[in-house]
Amino acid sequence: MADHTENSLIREIDEELRQEQFHKVWSRYGKIILVAAGLCVAAAAGYQFWVKYDLETRQTLGDRFAAAQKLAETGSTEAAAGAFKNLSGEGGGYGLLARIQEAGLRAKNGDTAGAIAAYNAIAADTGAGKLYQDLAVVLAAGLEVNDPSADPKKVQDRLMPLMEAGNPWRFSAQELAAALALRAGDKAKAVEIYSTLSKDAETPARMRQRATELLTILR
Repeated sequence: MADHTENSLIREIDEELRQEQFHKVWSRYGKIILVAAGLCVAAAAGYQFWVKYDLETRQTLGDRFAAAQKLAETGSTEAAAGAFKNLSGEGGGYGLLARIQEAGLRAKNGDTAGAIAAYNAIAADTGAGKLYQDLAVVLAAGLEVNDPSADPKKVQDRLMPLMEAGNPWRFSAQELAAALALRAGDKAKAVEIYSTLSKDAETPARMRQRATELLTILR
């Protein structure tokens, strides 16, 4: 009986000490804990809002891009060019693709100088990323190879870094460099490049076939 009473007393004292400690801690850190908890809730809500906003924004941009592509596919090139131009101001991936598409439509409409200028702007834009900067160089060169006002040597110099092993655009760059060599009257250089393309097992099949056929003509 005495032991039971003693144990009860000890538990009561222990409970009082715990409550006293809790009140001390809460009185000292309670506000900080509440503020921290509030910040966590706000951060979680903000993150969820941003994810939803980002998803909806990308969906909207994707829909606008698809609509512009539809206009281009149905022959409404002027309207498509305007739609891509508006979209290009949005930045990001769709903005970049819109810039490339707009430049392509300029070329299709006969505005070669405008298209080359647009591709060159992308090539100089470090924010576009190396892959798309290099693609813009190739696309611009594809127009310049038939542009009498373009300097073949300058175009070849821009293509040269892209012709290195490992560059995803190397085959297109090599084929354009060969065409530029022919335009400049450098038959030997063109034969050298076409020969390389025809022997490289990684050259795309149609391009390898073209290179082989041109070699037959040039030799």
